Amino acid sequence: MSEITKEPIREIISDFEKDIRDNRKLGAKPSKEVIPFRNDRKDNYERQVYEVRTDFLRYRKDNGRISSDIISYERDHGPLKEQSSKSQEIIRSFLKEKDKDKTNELVNSILHDSQRDAAVITSDGFLVNGNRRKMALEILYEKSKDPKYQWMKVVILPGKDDHDQGGPPTIKEIEQIENRYQLQSEGKAEYSKFDRALSIRRKLQAGMTLEEQLRDDPSYTHLTQKEFKKKQIEYEEEYLKPLECIDKYLKWLNRDGLYNSISSKSGDKEGRWQAFLDYYLKVWKKLENENTRLKLDIDEQDVGNIEEIAFKIIRKREFPNVAKLHQIMRYLLSWYKNEDSRKALFRILDEVDDDLLDKEKVDEYGKELSERDKDRKWAAQNQESLIRNVKKAKNIYEQDKEKETSLLILDAILKKLYHNQLAPENIAISDAKQAMDISRKIKDRANELENIFYKIMKGPEKLKEKYERKLKR
Repeated sequence: MSEITKEPIREIISDFEKDIRDNRKLGAKPSKEVIPFRNDRKDNYERQVYEVRTDFLRYRKDNGRISSDIISYERDHGPLKEQSSKSQEIIRSFLKEKDKDKTNELVNSILHDSQRDAAVITSDGFLVNGNRRKMALEILYEKSKDPKYQWMKVVILPGKDDHDQGGPPTIKEIEQIENRYQLQSEGKAEYSKFDRALSIRRKLQAGMTLEEQLRDDPSYTHLTQKEFKKKQIEYEEEYLKPLECIDKYLKWLNRDGLYNSISSKSGDKEGRWQAFLDYYLKVWKKLENENTRLKLDIDEQDVGNIEEIAFKIIRKREFPNVAKLHQIMRYLLSWYKNEDSRKALFRILDEVDDDLLDKEKVDEYGKELSERDKDRKWAAQNQESLIRNVKKAKNIYEQDKEKETSLLILDAILKKLYHNQLAPENIAISDAKQAMDISRKIKDRANELENIFYKIMKGPEKLKEKYERKLKR
């Protein structure tokens, strides 16, 4: 018989909880708000809004906007302890660097219109919603020293002793609150798609299904069950599947969890999220489907080679005068289907090193390079082969495609000339002259094309005769 388990409660730090309780106050105009917690919205239950000094409030590391930064940092340095001052500064720095333009917008908004909506905190002062607002208020206080910016409007979630309110929130409920606010993006910084993907996965791990996450979005409430299922699949393919491909790529590089080497912030010029999205949709999704592989004439043993070629191209990232990275991913399997293009792609396996030598991963002082600097150095060492072979694969494919297109056009013209609706006897007498002129032009063009194709066909024979005459001299 399986055990009945309760959802884990988020641990409340007693000393911090006491600090919040002792230092909260009602504003000059006391107010209440309905927040997206438990059944509050359904029951229209209003919670008291308090004012709390920002120095008693703490950033929460499980913040969707900085998921990639937190995971990467903890991979290298171990878990961040949210209660420590050092960890708070690290989390703050991630928030500050993530989207500076959005932060400036929020600072200006609070400067001109004060803080309109209350943030949401746990009973011990950790921000569930409002991390960026705390930072904006701190920036304003540092600039002006105006004491009004030391206070933040908050709704406080139930604590240890609030049994009448159902007690402290579970970890899943915290994720639900963040998700509901996240989907109300008005006036808030948008998550990068990469951080959004990590946030979705973290919520799944906390027990919040993808359906539950999407049901929080009011724009989906009108959908039928069939339409909603389609939307779930879209989210999986837009967020979770590319994330799985990123995990495989990082494992290939022995960088498990170092997500900031993929993308560090919204609009990151060195980011690779779009490339992995296209890699999943146009490459991996087809490779993992046996029927699609058969149609593409790709053997199962070739899958690993194609993946390695793709990963090396993604790591290089820039292919000047060839194509953008995500475009290369979109056409990679089409190039692979062409025998000569495939030869160029497979040369990448032989000519391009998997990684730098250990001695190349450190600077002149023996300090290990950052993962991004390693990528730049590796790309510089291998760019000649990568660019040459990718360009060759692309050019061969396009030339053959043009040849194929020309034949298809000729065939289509021929079919139209013999179309059963092309009945000369139905053309009006007044249009007969125009029809005759068109027919003459068709005949002239056909003769011209026939001569061109004859010369192309005889070309190799003439070259052979010329070569043989040269040998006889």
